[in-house]
Formats: sequence, C-alpha cells, structure tokens
Amino acid sequence: MALLDVVEWKNQPGDVIYRFPEGAISLGGQLIVMEHQEAILFKEGKALDGFGPGRHTLKTGNIPILEKLVNLPFGGKTPFPAEVYYINKTEIPNLKFGTKQPIQLLDPIYNLTVPIRCFGNYSLKITNTKPFLMMAIGTWQAFTTDAIGGALRDQIILPKLQDLIAEFMLKQNITILKLAMYYDEIGTAGKAKMLDEFSSFGVELVRFAIESINVPEEDESVKRLKKALADKAEINIMGEDYKVKRTFDTMEKAAANEGMAGSTMGAGMGLGMGAQMGQMMQGAMGGVTGGQGQQVACPHCKGMNPAGVKFCAHCGKEVTVSMAPCPKCNASIPANSKFCPSCGANLATVSCVKCGAKLQAGAKFCPDCGAQQG
Repeated sequence: MALLDVVEWKNQPGDVIYRFPEGAISLGGQLIVMEHQEAILFKEGKALDGFGPGRHTLKTGNIPILEKLVNLPFGGKTPFPAEVYYINKTEIPNLKFGTKQPIQLLDPIYNLTVPIRCFGNYSLKITNTKPFLMMAIGTWQAFTTDAIGGALRDQIILPKLQDLIAEFMLKQNITILKLAMYYDEIGTAGKAKMLDEFSSFGVELVRFAIESINVPEEDESVKRLKKALADKAEINIMGEDYKVKRTFDTMEKAAANEGMAGSTMGAGMGLGMGAQMGQMMQGAMGGVTGGQGQQVACPHCKGMNPAGVKFCAHCGKEVTVSMAPCPKCNASIPANSKFCPSCGANLATVSCVKCGAKLQAGAKFCPDCGAQQG
C-alpha cells in the first residue's frame, strides 16, 4: 500500500464526514485542514486527538501519542496506523422532514380527533465533533448529509412533532384548521423544544421551520370539523337572524318528512314550532311593527315594554313616553318617531302645504310663507 505524505479533504456539497483508511498515512506526513473543517485521529474506535484549521506535521515530537502507535520502518518511512476522520463544520441548510403517516391529534375546541400531516425544514451545524463523530460512525453508520439528517429527523424531530403541535393548540386555544396562521410561532417553539437533544449529539439546531400542516379532505372528522366552523361563522354573522333561519329550516324538513308518525303528531309539532316561531319573530321584530306590538324602552333601565304601560316590567319604575299625533293619519304615536307605525309616513321632515318648504314634523306654521299647516 502506498503511503501518503499529504492528506487533505476537499469536501463537496452534501459531504459531512470523510475517513482515510488505517495505515494510509506516513509518519512525518502533512495533514491539511480547511477553515471550515476539523480532523480527528482514531485508533481501534477511540478518538485520540483533534486538529483545527491549518497544516499539521504528523510526528511524535508535536503529537506525543503517536510514539505508541508507530511501526517498524517501512520503506524508509513509518506507516501511521490510525484512521483520520474529517468533519465539515459549516452550516448544513435545508434539511427536510415530514410525517410518513398521518398523526392523530385531538382538536381542543371541538373535541374531535383529526389526522394531520406536517412538513418542514431545518438546518444544523456540528459544534462538538467527538460526540457527534462517535454517534455518526458508531451508531448511525452515516457519512452524508442525507444519512445524518435522516437519523436526526427520525430520532428527534418526528417523535416530538405530535406533542409540539398539540401543546401549541392548547396554549393558543385554537382549532386544528387554524394552525396555518401560526407556522412561524410553531417553528420557534419547536426549535426551543429540541435544542437540548440536538446538542447532546454535538449538533446545533440553527433553524427549524414549519412549511405546511394539512388534513385529508375526505376524512369524516375533517368534514365535521369544517361544518362546525362554517356554522359558527354563520351564527356570528347573522346573530338572532340565524336562530330564525334555523327554525324555518327545521319546519321545512319536518313538513317534508313523510316518515313522521301520523298526521296528528305532525300537526302537533307544526303548532309547537309555529308558536315558538311566533315568539322569536316577535322578539326579533320588536320595535318595528305598529299597534299592540309597538315596544318602547324604559328611560331608566332601557328594558323593552309594550307601548302604553305606566310602569317598567324590568325595573318597576314609571315609564313616561311622550305621545304626539301623526301629521298624516293623526294616529297617536311616540314623540320623536322617525316613521309612523300606523301609516308608515316619514316623520323626520314634512313639506309646507302651500310653498313646499321643508318643515320639522308637527310644525303648525311655515316659517317661509306663514301658511297654517294641517
């Protein structure tokens, strides 16, 4: 076997570790280490010494441990019976991770178990070469970026993803379908959660990012969850009108249901829902319809009372409502009404019967022409 006088490694993208076979270096040879590298001598699986950037001469004078390792002269030179490992210490970016199978998560808002898949990327840097090298060559048998990234992904990242996302949803009190709004925050929390475990392997987790969290659209739990969100949004938008709409929908379904047990039961349900509907409509339309349905607010507690009552049904205090005749139909209505509940006339302004000038409702004379009104 030819002995090498100069040993160096010009690593390519994707290379993390390189090994020179045992006995390939001569005593007195030059070991060249690049700025972004570190070299470590190994003998029988044990790390002997490390070399930082620069040119190093392998001889017993400056590396005393070699004195125990040298053999008898071999062609004028002594073989160096140890392995040399190079480690690339630059940041390794854009390593990918993703769940191989959907993970089951309980939605904390709707109490449904939903399958999700999560994908992202991370970057790392080797900071403590000896523990990293012992793990990589001794346990993982990994030398390339893909192999090392895969080992870290399977041992640290994937086992922690489920707990990471579940804890984040509980802390933020959000549903699974809103996770897309929090990718940056989940990535930050994930990095903090995994730093110590990466460090135990001699590796710094430089960056951890979530790229997507998705759910299978055809899953029944997902369909139920989306329907719940849609119903909630409709309730928030429509308010009281949503209850009216839902009652109408229920009545329509009941009327169309041919399997109802007998016409008497159907009629009874119809009457019950009709009564309920009347109460809801009365509450929703209070203050708009005229006559007996007219509602006025108590000046003390603002509770609504039928027009004409003397005392408030909510606070018991006297309800005083000033009444005035409608200038069009002469019906008695609450003063300052904008529209007459009897005839629908616009009471905000009226026109002079003679010159057409705009007058305040209830004016007896026109300030422009002096004509008597009404």
